[in-house]
Amino acid sequence: MREQAIEILNKYLDSEHLLKHSYAVEVVMRELGKKLEPEKEEEWAIAGLLHDLDSDMLDYKNNPDESKLHGIKAVELLQNEKFGNEYIYQAIKAHNYDNGIERISTMDKAIYAADPITGFITAIALIYPDKKISSVKVKSITKRMKELKFAAGASREAMRSIEEIGIPFNEFAQLSLEAMQGISDKLGL
Repeated sequence: MREQAIEILNKYLDSEHLLKHSYAVEVVMRELGKKLEPEKEEEWAIAGLLHDLDSDMLDYKNNPDESKLHGIKAVELLQNEKFGNEYIYQAIKAHNYDNGIERISTMDKAIYAADPITGFITAIALIYPDKKISSVKVKSITKRMKELKFAAGASREAMRSIEEIGIPFNEFAQLSLEAMQGISDKLGL
């Protein structure tokens, strides 16, 4: 299943930044899936990997209304590829707060939090002199959460929403950081 997902990912995404982000969300979602719904771990990881599948084709800068299509368009692409299932589709659609899709399942709520924390952790790593994720500590993540101008595009509300499914933010930060550190070479960090 993952091999086919990677083929689809590479078919629709060209941006190196988005590819790295997709892999980061995949590993965080895999760890969350192991913890919260082990029997569906692979589906959690696939949802994370493919959540931004439509990002290179939507033009948010010149057409801000296209942000409402994000996630919905990704699911259309997956349906055309005959890949995935309703559980994965719902999570992909629900990760985007602009499209009005309700977050229903635990996976929907998890991906909503996992998406921004990966960018946030990457931003922290990039301010260190060595630009290595191995230099990042959980304390740095929690400290930077209070600095609203730092990585302002990473929704603090979305990241903190992980607590709605019973995971304290510090634990989520540690899980996310360790997952991303496990693929530091792939992330270039």
